[in-house]
Amino acid sequence: MFRRDMPPEATPGGWLIRMNDEGVAPDAAGDGFLDYVDTWPHGALRLGYWQDEPVAVSPETGGAEEGMASWPAAREWLAMTSAGHGELLATALQVVRWARDHRFCGRCGHETRRLMHEFAMQCDHCSLRGYPRISPCIITLVTFGREMLLARSPRFPPRRYSTLAGFIEPGEAVEAAIRREVMEEVGVDVGRVSFFKSQSWPFPHSLMMGFFAEATSRRIHIDGVEIADAAWFTPERVPELPPIYSISRQLIETHRSAVATR
Repeated sequence: MFRRDMPPEATPGGWLIRMNDEGVAPDAAGDGFLDYVDTWPHGALRLGYWQDEPVAVSPETGGAEEGMASWPAAREWLAMTSAGHGELLATALQVVRWARDHRFCGRCGHETRRLMHEFAMQCDHCSLRGYPRISPCIITLVTFGREMLLARSPRFPPRRYSTLAGFIEPGEAVEAAIRREVMEEVGVDVGRVSFFKSQSWPFPHSLMMGFFAEATSRRIHIDGVEIADAAWFTPERVPELPPIYSISRQLIETHRSAVATR
């Protein structure tokens, strides 16, 4: 449904997503975020093709405080859209942030310009090209038999627990990042790890790689900084969990389903 090959520079219009710093605008019907327009507004950023028609995103300034309508947050849209719509919205969110944050060259400070055939900003002074940033990170459900190790971040809503996550550091293998993050955050050793799936997480520019990890120790020692609490939970008795569209929740539900009949 969503193709990433770039429409020609002279393309006048097509599907359009409108967003500002607070949220994403509903379409004319109010049940989606895509409107078809004959002419894209000035400053619209082409994304590719949606259902074989060109699609772009329009970054807009202002919000409720400036008299503009209060639009649903991007997280709300992701919670109620299909996987295809979610991929398109994630792309739009990351491209808008990239275009805003890379207007000047990081090497020489001169102004950059958008290349029309790909997602790239070109500095004509020193020839440096800047591409949208993607930050790889791991998200891991640690298990011990049927039990799941879930933890609370101080930033979470009250009573919510989730899986463990962290960014991969320079020069680090994915498997090493899993073992390091689990040890740093909850003090638990893990043995075998297995890949689950990945998910673009545009808050602001992460690529989440999901894993299951089998614990070889059970004693928990939280770091007290990134983790406020952690505990072992059975599949039948769980705390408040992350939203269903998140890869964290999918890891949890996959494990619960796998051990339900044991």
